[in-house]
Amino acid sequence: MNINLPWQKSLKNGTKVNLDRMRLSEQNAVRALLNQIIIEDQTYPQNQPLSEVEFAAYWMTHDAFVVTADDETAATPEEILGAFYLKPNFPGRCSHICNAGFIVQPSMRGQGIGRLMGQGMLEIATLQGYTAVMFNLVFANNTPSSYGNPWDFR
Repeated sequence: MNINLPWQKSLKNGTKVNLDRMRLSEQNAVRALLNQIIIEDQTYPQNQPLSEVEFAAYWMTHDAFVVTADDETAATPEEILGAFYLKPNFPGRCSHICNAGFIVQPSMRGQGIGRLMGQGMLEIATLQGYTAVMFNLVFANNTPSSYGNPWDFR
């Protein structure tokens, strides 16, 4: 199904952002952010930063999305504020169950980017025909996620 992106949203502080498909030109920036997160050693299972090939095999196999600033007052409007992938968790008869992984720029944590990506992922997953989401692991020491529950949509 064709999804009409980008979506313009506002963060808690009023900053306007775009949620869009990740472009090839953004791949190195997203890999650098993921590697920064991996080095923090709290949220992803990898033991070391990913090479370009490893990143492509892990993050780029299906759909990948980014959040960038869309505010004329932003110092770097093209900076990747957050990113996520969306892919089937299983093949074949169970491919209706998706999996997603999220990363947020450390300096932007607590601003609602995780919530925005979680809500966006659920909407996109539904539009793509997924009927369930399964998260394979969430580490107990994932302190960045403690800035708020992105799944609490009240």
